[in-house]
Amino acid sequence: MRDSLSSPPGPKGQLLTGNLKEFQADPLGFLTELTNEYGDFVQFRLGPFQKIYLINDPELIKEVLVTKHKSFVKSKDIQTLKTVVGEGLLTSEKTFHKRQRKLIQPSFKRSHITNYGEDMIKTTLQYLTKWRDNEIRSISDDMMNITLGIISKTMFSMEFDEGSNVIGEPMEAVMKLGIKRMRSIVKFPMWVPTKNNRNLNKAIQTLDGVLYDIINKRKQGIEKHEDLLGILMDAKDEDDGLGMSDKQLRDELMTIFLAGHETTANALTWTLYLLAQHPEVEKKLHYELNTVIGNDRPSANHFTNLNYTQNIVRESLRLYPPAYIIGRQVDQDVEIGDYYLNKGEMVVMSQYVMHRNEMFFNQPHLFLPERFENEFIKTIPTYAYFPFGGGPRVCIGNHFSLMEMVLVLACIAQNYQLELTADHHVVKPQPLITLRPKRGVRMIVKQREKD
Repeated sequence: MRDSLSSPPGPKGQLLTGNLKEFQADPLGFLTELTNEYGDFVQFRLGPFQKIYLINDPELIKEVLVTKHKSFVKSKDIQTLKTVVGEGLLTSEKTFHKRQRKLIQPSFKRSHITNYGEDMIKTTLQYLTKWRDNEIRSISDDMMNITLGIISKTMFSMEFDEGSNVIGEPMEAVMKLGIKRMRSIVKFPMWVPTKNNRNLNKAIQTLDGVLYDIINKRKQGIEKHEDLLGILMDAKDEDDGLGMSDKQLRDELMTIFLAGHETTANALTWTLYLLAQHPEVEKKLHYELNTVIGNDRPSANHFTNLNYTQNIVRESLRLYPPAYIIGRQVDQDVEIGDYYLNKGEMVVMSQYVMHRNEMFFNQPHLFLPERFENEFIKTIPTYAYFPFGGGPRVCIGNHFSLMEMVLVLACIAQNYQLELTADHHVVKPQPLITLRPKRGVRMIVKQREKD
């Protein structure tokens, strides 16, 4: 038994910068090497004072995210997103977060998600009418556009073009500038009139004008909407009977958009990329689509019978989880495993690293959707596989997201086979806010002849 007062092992690093250089050069490689060399609880530094612990043990991850979650708050980089999303679920803490989550949870009930499923299919099929046999397309951009269309439809009942123009453009501007700020080493307060701050403030004002206008029109209208906004506006706290203020609605809409747009788009892009590399998996996918859907139009009711399609998505999320790292800041001194962590220190847990642990996944670097058959998930620890996070802060839209990925994939694969272009660059993961394919993915889309 290790002495709980001692420090975990880890690289020494430079006096002033610690391990910052290696981390910035290749975050995924660095975290993987740390685990391989030092084990499941590793200490390193980013800069002269910021001590960070990397945890790669499912039981200890559970301690951080579940059993001792009250000792932690979201990491500082996530907190910088408050500039953009305010006090939404992603950034809020403690009592306020608990209240908001309780209010929002009904929006993602199974009955609502099934209704959203029809919107997902309709939006995807509408977008696919733009595709032409044997043309080369940027699949990365296509998946961004499809998921933008889906979030606009399910959130605001907007049709594709309206959603793109009214919400998509100002939202994209805010997200890009907000993420740029998040990644900046020096973050000036928003009242300092730097060029980036001015641009971000202007973009936020534009988007706020759009969102508050939509909210006000809803309040004045008679028609009842069963979209996300409508359900959020109807939500009432069971203790005090109060709903969300306009500001709270705005913050949660921003958060849902941020969490549900780019992450799903990247997951779909990775899935299509993996399928193009594995024709034997694609063949089994086509067989299932032929069997379950045939020549019919996909429907949300098909979801539960598309077991292999679901396993393809799960395996894609294992290899390339869009949320590839979770950070927590110690809010009160706490003991995790055999070590004491002090207030202010940081803990990181990487889904990317954990999901490739050969202790839990046979041949972890291979794309094998079959591994998820026979309720495989129940045979491994809960936090050996956690693409949607976990604990009280698990992604509230995890079922929504899984259904979206499966139904979009079914719509595409029923109609097209995709191949990487002959001159395609080597696709490498780029760990930004989410894990995206560096330089995107270009593919030839070929009209599929039905078997």
